[in-house]
Amino acid sequence: MSRDLREKGTVPLRYWAMWWFALAVAMVAFYVVLTPIWIGIRVAGWLAARRA
Repeated sequence: MSRDLREKGTVPLRYWAMWWFALAVAMVAFYVVLTPIWIGIRVAGWLAARRA
């Protein structure tokens, strides 16, 4: 049951474009939205530990 990948052909350009767009959106969501939230939670925990 060996499948030759050449039988499938090439990946259409629109799929590559969708992939790179989804990757860019995910990176922006992680680095621009989620990272500051994570840092804020860490700072809040650090401040709470200092007060205790």
